[in-house]
Amino acid sequence: MTDISCPLPNPDAILLELRQVELGYAGQPVVRGVSFSLRQGQIGCLLGPSGCGKTTVLRGIAGFEALTQGEILLDGVVASRAGFALAPEKRRIGMVFQDYALFPHLNVAANLAFGLHRWERAARDERVAHLLELVGLAEMAGRYPHELSGGQQQRVALARALAPCPALLLMDEPFSNLDVELRERLGQEVRDILKKERISAILVTHDQREAFAIADEIGVMAGGRIQQWDSAYNLYHRPANRFVADFIGEGVFIAGRVSGENAVATELGVFCGQVPEKCGIGREVAVLLRPDDIQHDDSSALQATVAAKAFRCADILYTLALPSGQKILSLVPSHHDHELGSKIGIRLEVDHLVMFGGEGK
Repeated sequence: MTDISCPLPNPDAILLELRQVELGYAGQPVVRGVSFSLRQGQIGCLLGPSGCGKTTVLRGIAGFEALTQGEILLDGVVASRAGFALAPEKRRIGMVFQDYALFPHLNVAANLAFGLHRWERAARDERVAHLLELVGLAEMAGRYPHELSGGQQQRVALARALAPCPALLLMDEPFSNLDVELRERLGQEVRDILKKERISAILVTHDQREAFAIADEIGVMAGGRIQQWDSAYNLYHRPANRFVADFIGEGVFIAGRVSGENAVATELGVFCGQVPEKCGIGREVAVLLRPDDIQHDDSSALQATVAAKAFRCADILYTLALPSGQKILSLVPSHHDHELGSKIGIRLEVDHLVMFGGEGK
C-alpha cells in the first residue's frame, strides 16, 4: 500500500526561524525586529489587534513580501533576507485563507486533488480519500463548494492545503467568517487534524480563544513588534508587559505601593510576590487582578458591592465595587446569584502576582 501520510517530523529540529525581521510598504516600516522560532510539529500563532502587523509577517514567511532587514530560515536554509527571496512555490508552504479560496467549478474531491497533479493516480486517489476521512467529509466528495456550509468549506480548504504534505501551513484568520460556537469547535478539530498529520503551522488571528484552542506557542503583537512569545498559560499568568496583561484575558489594575522587598500594599491588603527590579520601596505600582483571583466567600469580612453582572451559564462574571469606588472582577459559580447593589463577601487567592511600574514593565 502507498504511504499517503506526511513524513514524521523531528521534534527537536527548528523548522522556522525569524531573525530580527523587518517589513514595510512604500518606505514605511510595518514590522520591526520580529524574532521567533518554531520546532517541527509545533503550532504557533501571531495574535493581536487589527493593524499590528501579524498578517504582514505571515506574508513575509510565505514569500509574498520582501524583507527590508533580518532573515527568515526554513529548515535551516535562508528563504528570505534583504535583497533575496526564495520563490513562494519553492518553500513547501501551504496556505489557508479567510475566504476559503476554493475552486467553485470543482467538486470537493477535485479541489483536494488539485495540488497533487504530479502524484501517481493511485497515490493521489488514496491521499484524497484519507484527507476526506480525516476532515469528516468522506460522504461529500462529489459535492461542490456552494453546496457546503461555511464550516464544511473551511474543512475542504484545510484538507486541500494539507494534501501535498507541506513543511509548514500558514492560516490567515481562517475562522473569521464563522459563528463563535462553530469557530471554537472547528479550531479544536483543526488542531487535532494538524497533530495527526504531523504538520507545523502558523495561525494569524485576533481571537484569543481561537489562539488558545489551537496553538502551542503564541506571539502577542502590537505596533509591528512581538511583545511576548510564550505559552497561553504564561501569557495569562506571567505577562511580559502591561499591553500583554491588558490584551490577554480579563482583569483590572488596582493601585498599590511597594511596602517591602517582596510586598505590595493595596486597599485589599498586602500582596506578597516578585516585585519588579526598578520598583523600590515606596514606589507606586499597578497590580493586576484576574476574575479568578477574587473568590466569593460569604464568611469573609472583606465586602464588595455588586455593580454589574454577566451570566455565563456555569459562571457569573461580577463587577464589584470596593469602598473606594475601584472596580474589580470576580468569576463565581452561577448558583450564587446576587442582586445588583447587594454586598457579597470576597477573599483573595492570588497565585501569580503581576504588577507593573509606571513604564509598564
